[in-house]
Amino acid sequence: MSLENMAFLHLLNLPDDVDKYMNTPTHTYVQDSKAMARTAVDVEEFPDSYIFVADMPGLKSADVKVQLENENVLSISGERKRKEPEGGKFLQMERRTGRFMRKFSLPGDADLDKIGAACQDGVLTVTVPKLPPPEPPKPKTIDVKVS
Repeated sequence: MSLENMAFLHLLNLPDDVDKYMNTPTHTYVQDSKAMARTAVDVEEFPDSYIFVADMPGLKSADVKVQLENENVLSISGERKRKEPEGGKFLQMERRTGRFMRKFSLPGDADLDKIGAACQDGVLTVTVPKLPPPEPPKPKTIDVKVS
């Protein structure tokens, strides 16, 4: 794994480390604290791509927005809404609701023009292909002039 990719993965874990010590929701970039809902995302690296996987139970594709911001920031956002029970009331509410947003800085080898996203069975999968590695420069032969 390259040094750049190791730094990228370390930065992904930084908000979790801050959360552990400060007990604050750094993953969520929403001003309304009552609407915050933390969404865990797994990030996997393969030789040809990066894969972001998030559980989105009860959400449809239309409820989730995947965007590329500032040229290399992947943003996953949306809102989980709670339906009030008809003719009843909640005795306990444990499932998170509200708006959520996660942002990830993509590494330099990400192919930003070919990002794809699919939501199936409540699981969002965002695929970020890698650019092919650059070809090593070929030596250039310089003609030697005889005088």
